[in-house]
Amino acid sequence: MKHPSSREFFAYWNAKRGDARAPDRSEIEPGAVRELLGDIFVLSYDNEAGYPFRVAGTRVSALLGRDLKDASFSTLFADDSRREIEDIITYVAEEMLPAVAGVTAVSDEGKTAHLELLLLPFNNRAHAPISLTGLLAPFEDDLGTISNFKLTSWRYLHTPQKLVPRALRKLAIARGFMVYEGLR
Repeated sequence: MKHPSSREFFAYWNAKRGDARAPDRSEIEPGAVRELLGDIFVLSYDNEAGYPFRVAGTRVSALLGRDLKDASFSTLFADDSRREIEDIITYVAEEMLPAVAGVTAVSDEGKTAHLELLLLPFNNRAHAPISLTGLLAPFEDDLGTISNFKLTSWRYLHTPQKLVPRALRKLAIARGFMVYEGLR
């Protein structure tokens, strides 16, 4: 992660999740990340609606020049990046793995803006809608409004596994029929 806001929000999210794959939505306290709230958003995991914003920080809304409540997140992206961002969101929400992406956009004056997008899952609970949170942080100041997002890079942030001997790792993932080697 390149942007300090992304690193700070990820560190907070990571501390809240503990040993779980992701924290519950109720565990995230807005007051704890007060300085970052303008860049933070929450999305509904609803592919047909384009992953609409449930909540968007004031800085994110200002960058896009409108209130984002219920607006589609995936339609912010240009056609050639839209399917890719939808796949990333699906993977973050379903596999509960965070992702970070480099994004470019075009300002009203025609300048290229560079941003960092962080997507973090919430723990999925039974009988509750799936949602995820994120942070969109620009590297430049005074951009005005921006549009036409394009993905320039992205990666999933895999959490390190505890060191387990190879033989035990193989047993832990074995399913179904298993053959044990022996003497003849």
